[in-house]
Amino acid sequence: MNTISNTGKERKAYWEKIYQTKQSTEVSWYEAEPKVSIDIISQFNLPKSAHIMDCGAGDSRLVDYHLKLGYENITVLDISEAAFERTKKRLGEEAKKINWVVADEAKCKPDEQYDLWHDRAAFHFLTDEHEISNYLITIKNCIKPGGYLILATFSEQGPKKCSGLNIKQYSESSMTELLKDSFEKLKCFTVDHQTPFNTIQNFLYCSFKRKQNTANGQNSQ
Repeated sequence: MNTISNTGKERKAYWEKIYQTKQSTEVSWYEAEPKVSIDIISQFNLPKSAHIMDCGAGDSRLVDYHLKLGYENITVLDISEAAFERTKKRLGEEAKKINWVVADEAKCKPDEQYDLWHDRAAFHFLTDEHEISNYLITIKNCIKPGGYLILATFSEQGPKKCSGLNIKQYSESSMTELLKDSFEKLKCFTVDHQTPFNTIQNFLYCSFKRKQNTANGQNSQ
């Protein structure tokens, strides 16, 4: 089987095809309820006015949860318009409350800051070091001082490929090392995700808090 390119226009075309041809339950990352993410987010006690970003959201049900709890400033970002059309159809009129951003997370440059940035099963698809670096700069610039970051990727015990694409595995130490200059690690743990095909994928979930420079009150970089 040939390895599919995971950069640029080919990446967008690939993900559009995935969401145009496969049902939600036909992809390995599907969750009927994003319980692990919900449990982590609930610990942050965010106000309803918090600005929330779900990056690489696809047609995840996490946005449903945020709406149900009454959050007022929800942004979802994904490379696939087809994924969003599916989510909008599911949400109906509630979809009008969401800020929909169609963009490649490796290149996105949001023009606002967020109290929470969530990324599950998306970051590990970035394998090019330049793209990884760009994304890390983006989250550093786009999370408010004191804001929260959740990254969930395949662990070192997880798959080495997903949906025909190479991925990058992470450990608690490698994830922490990437973010240590600007983020304080709160917690990391692994979870066995059962796919719709009754296989197991081991995920690493890490939560972080954006550091503040106490000397001058500005973001640490």
